[in-house]
Amino acid sequence: MTNSATLTPPTPADAPRAGWRWAPHWVLAFVILWPAPGYAEGVMVLGALAAITHLAIGRFRGGTRLLSHQAWALTSVLFCAYWLPQLVSASDALDQGRALRESLVDLRYLPFLWLAASAVANPHGRRITFGGLAVIVLAWTLDALVQVVSGTSPLFWGIDSIKQAISGRPMCSVEQLAAADRLGGVLGPCNLKLGVVLASLSPFALYAAGRRFGNAGWVVAALLVGVVVLFAGSRASWLTFALVLLFSGWSLLGWKKLMGVFAAGAVALAALYYLSPQVQQRVVRTAQAWTAEGDEGVDTALSGRTRIWGAAVCMAREHPVNGVGARGFRQAFPGCDPEPDEPAEWGDGPAFHAHQIVLEILSETGGIGLLLWLAGAALAWRAWRFADAQARARARPAMLALAVTVFPLNTHLAFYSTFWGGLTLLLAALYAGSLLAGRQPAPATQPQEAAAA
Repeated sequence: MTNSATLTPPTPADAPRAGWRWAPHWVLAFVILWPAPGYAEGVMVLGALAAITHLAIGRFRGGTRLLSHQAWALTSVLFCAYWLPQLVSASDALDQGRALRESLVDLRYLPFLWLAASAVANPHGRRITFGGLAVIVLAWTLDALVQVVSGTSPLFWGIDSIKQAISGRPMCSVEQLAAADRLGGVLGPCNLKLGVVLASLSPFALYAAGRRFGNAGWVVAALLVGVVVLFAGSRASWLTFALVLLFSGWSLLGWKKLMGVFAAGAVALAALYYLSPQVQQRVVRTAQAWTAEGDEGVDTALSGRTRIWGAAVCMAREHPVNGVGARGFRQAFPGCDPEPDEPAEWGDGPAFHAHQIVLEILSETGGIGLLLWLAGAALAWRAWRFADAQARARARPAMLALAVTVFPLNTHLAFYSTFWGGLTLLLAALYAGSLLAGRQPAPATQPQEAAAA
C-alpha cells in the first residue's frame, strides 16, 4: 500500500497549482445521471478514459498540478482496499469467471477516483463540486416533496417521458410499479434507493445551508431532507440521517439546540405515523424487533435479515480465507440457508447480498478482505487525525458522508454492486482530495475562492 509518512498533511509547496477544470462538472454529471444508471456508468467510464488518457499523454508527469502526493497516495490506497479483496476472492470463487471479470472491469474506478479527487483539490473545484452536490440533494428533495403531495415526481416523470420517446418503453414495468411500497422520487419506483442516497449525500446540503444561512438554514434543510428520508425510508436511511444530524448539528447548534431538533424530529415521526401508512408499517415492524417472541418474530421485524446474516456467517465459516467471491452471495446462499424449507420474508429466490458491510466483506472476500478494508479505514482515519483544522473543515462534508455510508452498525446495500460501490468510492475520492489538497493560497484576483477553501 503505502507507508504512513506519505499520508501526513501536505505543505504549501505540495499543493496542486491547477487541476482538470472539467473534473467537477464530470463528477456532477455522474451523480445527476444516477436515475438512469446506464448513462451514469457511461459518463463514469468516459471520465476514467479521459483521465487516464490525459495522464498518459503527459507521461504521468506534473501529477502534483492535479493532486498533492498525499492525495494521490490516499486515493489509490482507498481504491486498493476496496478492489484487492475482490481480486483475491476471485481465485477460487464459486463463479470464478464472473468474479475475475468483475474485478478486472472494476479497475475503471481508479482513474475516475483520481479525477474525482482532483475535482476538489483546489478551492474553485471544491466550491463547484460540493456546492453542486448540495444543489442536487435539495433539488431531489423538493421533487420528492412534490411527489408526497401530488403522487408524481416531476423529475422522474420527465426522465420516463424521454425514455419512452427514445425507446418506446417506460423506465419501470407494471409489476415494479405495483410493488413499490415507498417514495421513489427522481430514482423512480423501480429503484427504491432515494432514502439511502439522500441520507448519505445530505452532509453536502446541510453544511452548505449552514454556511450560507446559519442555524436557520441548517434546520430548514434538515427538516426538508428528513421528511423525504422518512417517506422514502428504509430504516437504514433513518439511522444514517440521524448520524448526519448528530455530527453536523452539534458543532453548529450546540447540544441543547440539537436535542430540540431531535425532539422536533420525534414529533414529526409521530405525525407521519398517523398520516402515512408506509411510515406506520416501518415503525410497527421496527417495534416488533423489541417485542417479538423467538427468532422468527425478530426475523420478520428485520425483513428476513437474521436469516440472511445466518447464511453470511455460514459462508464466512466455510470460506474463511477469501470468501465465496465478490457478488457470489446469491450462488452460495442456497447451500447456507438456515431455513431452506421456509418461505422467505423477501419473497422467492435467494438473497443477493448480506445487507451488512462487515458480513458482506467476510462472506464474499473472507478474512483477507476484512483486513484490507480495515487497513484502508485506518489510513483514512490517520490522515484525518494528523490533518490541520483548515484541512478538516474543508473535508468535513465528504468525511461525514463517507463515514455514515460505511457505518458498520447498520444495514447496507451491496458495496460490490455497481451503484452502491460507485457511490462509496466517489465519496472516498472526494474525502481524500479535499482533506489532502494542501494549503494553497488563492490568487489575489479571486477572493471568493480563498473563502471556499
